[in-house]
Amino acid sequence: MADEKMKILYLMRILLEETDKDHILNATELCDRLRSRYDLTCSRKTIYSDVLKLRSFGIDIIQVRGNVSGYYVKERDFSLPELKLLVDAVQSSKFITTKKSESLIKKLERMTSRANASQLQREVFIINRPKSINETIYENVDLIHAAISGNRQIRCQYCEWTVEKKLVPRRDGKIYELSPWSFTWDDENYYLVGYDESSGKIKHYRVDKMKNMELSEKERSGREEFKDFDLAAFAKRTFGMYGGEERNVTLLCINKLAGVVLDRFGRDIMIVKADEEHFRTHVPVSVSSQFFGWVTGIGPGMQILEPEDVREEYRRYLSNILGSYQE
Repeated sequence: MADEKMKILYLMRILLEETDKDHILNATELCDRLRSRYDLTCSRKTIYSDVLKLRSFGIDIIQVRGNVSGYYVKERDFSLPELKLLVDAVQSSKFITTKKSESLIKKLERMTSRANASQLQREVFIINRPKSINETIYENVDLIHAAISGNRQIRCQYCEWTVEKKLVPRRDGKIYELSPWSFTWDDENYYLVGYDESSGKIKHYRVDKMKNMELSEKERSGREEFKDFDLAAFAKRTFGMYGGEERNVTLLCINKLAGVVLDRFGRDIMIVKADEEHFRTHVPVSVSSQFFGWVTGIGPGMQILEPEDVREEYRRYLSNILGSYQE
């Protein structure tokens, strides 16, 4: 038999897990659950008394009278719409791996009743977005916070995607020494904003591309550069957004742009070798001036091959730009 002193805690668990405004349990049903699950005997009178204690503790238990009488928990730390919002944020975040997303969502489900939790689960299955595969990212975030609070630099390798869809360290495994100062979020990716002492510049780094991270004994540098630093202005001029008519286009790219393409469109896209120096990929894009600006910014290493009308529209886009510079 379970400890009688635990009875009120088991009652609280049943109310939190099984009740809401659409799922009400009366005193008899609560007694039955305590007996069948925890081998605890109680009376209706005991339920009334324990409910009063739980209310005094801060649990928002509502008593319903009438044809359908009983109890349910009304207010929780998070409402169902708030939990749906959090679930969507977790699921849509590229830097959170699929495994970690599932773990976090399971924890969020425990913040509401089982009936409402099933609605959260349905939200998960209708969403399909590219996710990170770097399971160490959560340790990285914790270590970076420790570095910021302890005024320490970090050491790590910074990685990039290859044509074979492998995340490998850049510059033959070079160790980067960075002074972390802030985090920012853009296009569902998590970035560290820090100071690179070797170049004397403020730079940003994708947290999910950082590996083998460790704390350095060195104090952070760049304090003067970050004294009046405007993170919002930095993000605005550093990151871009896109929008427009959805079309499928074929791109021809040099091999070193594999990471750029995989970052933008996800790892499920098909990459086909064109020759020793190039690959082709067929991807959905938003055909607009923003997309053309993105292609132009990448440079001659990327070409739009098909469809021909999009290719022609891009020619006109470039021609209009060149025309504006003619005297």
